[in-house]
Amino acid sequence: MIIDDIRNMLFELQDEKYREMQVKIIPNVDKDSIIGVRTPELRKMAKQYVKNDDVETFLGALPHKYFDENQLHAFIVSEMKDYNSCMERTEQFLPYINNWATCDQMSPKIFKKNRADLLKHIKRWIKSKETYTIRFGIGMLMEHFLNEDFDISYPELVAKVRSEEYYVNMMIAWYFATALAKQYDSVIPYIEQERLDVWTHNKAIQKSVESYRITPEQKDYLKTFKKRQ
Repeated sequence: MIIDDIRNMLFELQDEKYREMQVKIIPNVDKDSIIGVRTPELRKMAKQYVKNDDVETFLGALPHKYFDENQLHAFIVSEMKDYNSCMERTEQFLPYINNWATCDQMSPKIFKKNRADLLKHIKRWIKSKETYTIRFGIGMLMEHFLNEDFDISYPELVAKVRSEEYYVNMMIAWYFATALAKQYDSVIPYIEQERLDVWTHNKAIQKSVESYRITPEQKDYLKTFKKRQ
């Protein structure tokens, strides 16, 4: 069975030192579910299995038992060539994502060629009540709609998100820091007008100041908007 084959291969590729590091940086995942397979190995597996007719059996076997199976799942979905199938599998998998690593590393290549339809899904994901569905939606908006397809209504979508979840607020901050680097004039009013909650506002400024894509003058200006918590 493909599920057993995949699990056996994951354990063969286990790296104990890497596993120890993952346990530390992904604290909200059960440490016993982490096998410890390095990302390049998972990506290599994904490229092989996405061509396998039986991969649908693995993709449909949710929830997975191991973190590394979720990672492999995310990378397989990211390699899918048919947009409709890819989106169907993305929608199916999102409710099972339970950590920032799987969320952030799932980035389907085919989305780039289907931005109009993707945007409809993003708008719905951002309004979800699920932490990692929101985070994924904001991440996709950041990845695909901050360059030639940018519209001022997009940061507005993100600014309206209010959450008590650390991993949502960190992604909001990351979005605005990246938006400031790419669309500074359009996005700076969100900082000037203090449109974000205090923690996220300060974190967005911090990440912007740490960025090499922000000019020294812009950094100095951003620092003047740092708020006390």
